[in-house]
Amino acid sequence: MIRLKTTRLLIVFTIICSAIQMNAQSNDVKHLQRAIFIFNFAEQVSWKNAPDDQFTIGVLGNDNTITDLKNLAKKRKIKNKPVHIKHFSAIRDVKNVQLVFVKQRYNFDINYLLKKITNHNTLVVTEGYSYNSSMINIINVNNSFAYELNEKLLSRENFRIASSLKKFAITSSDKWKQLYQTTEKELIKAEEKKTEQKELIENKEEQIQSQQKTITVQEKELTVKNDSIHVQTQAIEKLFDENEFQKKKYEEKLLIEKELEKRIQHQFESIKKQKENIKSINSEIETQQKKLNQQAEEIIVKENILKEKDHKLNTQKTINYLLIAVMAFALLITFLIYRSYAAVKRYNKELALKNDKIYKQSIQLESKNKELEQFAHITSHDLKEPLASIFSFANELEENHKTQLDDDGAHYVSFITRASKRGLQFIDALLAYFKLGTSDIPNTEINCNDLVTDITTDLSGLISRNNATVNYSNLPIVNASTIELRLLFQNLINNAIKFKKSDTNPIVSITAQKIRENNNQSKYWQFSVTDNGIGIADHNKEKIFVIFKRLHSKEQYEGTGIGLAYCKKIVESLGGKIWFDSKEGEGTTFHFTLPA
Repeated sequence: MIRLKTTRLLIVFTIICSAIQMNAQSNDVKHLQRAIFIFNFAEQVSWKNAPDDQFTIGVLGNDNTITDLKNLAKKRKIKNKPVHIKHFSAIRDVKNVQLVFVKQRYNFDINYLLKKITNHNTLVVTEGYSYNSSMINIINVNNSFAYELNEKLLSRENFRIASSLKKFAITSSDKWKQLYQTTEKELIKAEEKKTEQKELIENKEEQIQSQQKTITVQEKELTVKNDSIHVQTQAIEKLFDENEFQKKKYEEKLLIEKELEKRIQHQFESIKKQKENIKSINSEIETQQKKLNQQAEEIIVKENILKEKDHKLNTQKTINYLLIAVMAFALLITFLIYRSYAAVKRYNKELALKNDKIYKQSIQLESKNKELEQFAHITSHDLKEPLASIFSFANELEENHKTQLDDDGAHYVSFITRASKRGLQFIDALLAYFKLGTSDIPNTEINCNDLVTDITTDLSGLISRNNATVNYSNLPIVNASTIELRLLFQNLINNAIKFKKSDTNPIVSITAQKIRENNNQSKYWQFSVTDNGIGIADHNKEKIFVIFKRLHSKEQYEGTGIGLAYCKKIVESLGGKIWFDSKEGEGTTFHFTLPA
């Protein structure tokens, strides 16, 4: 009975050991599968700039995958190149690799890793991370692996993927979640199975203790049997002494005694064998108990070591993150201080140069202003006076002495009168041009709607003669000189009506909108004056704002040719600019800006 129980115990122990060994073999197979998956990924992805000498795979964290990859690298190549395996303890150390593998269990920041390898032609393969978080992400499913591809990240790093790799990849986050949940359930089952095995071992220990108690009871029973045999021997001796009849049958008694001795000896031998078996079983039980105790102690020690390592790793991670944050902050502060210092230094230098340039320009401007004043004085007195005298005398000859002159003389006098009159007009226009922008009268707020209304009233004769229409509305209020702004609008409206097509009634449209110019923070009003007139030829566009520059003869269109030069100087003196869009025969639009 004791042997049967011992045999059952040994069978159960053998089954447990076999299960542990099979689990270890299953883990070895999965480790090999993981390494094969990584090699297959590398084979089915095309690198833009692959090295010529060898293919390097990096592994983040102290993982057994390093050993599996090294063993596989002895048997296989990637892209017909030998494979070198490198180990990295931190993301910042990752460099000079074509592929890097990392498990989620080590808590590496996948976003930081992706930034680190950007534009380095490095493929990132992860295990256990969330869906679409890396380039290729694998998950443990039953006794194999599944994977998903992030084609956006792969294409960003210029990787091309084989169609066979896409075919078997997980294509949706829902399926990924289902597989991940299945894996979690299997892990839970594995933990439950491990707990059941522990309970089974505890039950076996209880059975062993129970069997030890049974053996103790059996030893007591053997002692009782030995005492019984001793009593029987004493009873036989008494029979020899008390019974004379037995003496007569001494030979029969001897035979009986020998038979009893044989039986007793046989019982002693069987008892000895049972004792030896019990000792052997006890030694085996003690050995198994020692092994179980040793394994339990090793498990506790390993768990403590893992806990210490996890604690150290977490502490080290926290310290590293804090150090990185402090260093980054210090570098940022240093960079900002240096940049501010450099900017201030550069701005001071530029400001000094600009101040010097402005000072020189102010001296030149003052000199030119004096020259202009002298020129204006000469023009208004020294030049205008003799020209006025010529006009007066020529006009006197033409009106009062015309009959005393022949035809040629009358023609010459008429020519002198018109030329001197035109000269006086030019001088007046030139003086007015130089006076623009130099008035001491301060700018005021002007309602452009009211101003244009007054101008159209003054030009009503011109407008009615030409059947013209002037459209305007919602014009803004601007800060400017009333005289100069009036002259600006008057010249543009006058030109729009004057340069009309012979078979078309002039239509003039005035609009305004608020804009920002380029990156300037200042706001401007952009005015547009559009007509349907003759337009401006491309070869004349450079001449349009030149003072006294006429594009047509006096017989076609009257005027001095200074009107648009007035407009340009007025706009620029107010801090704006003027330009135009035109197509010959289709009309012109003049644009100008004024500060808002």
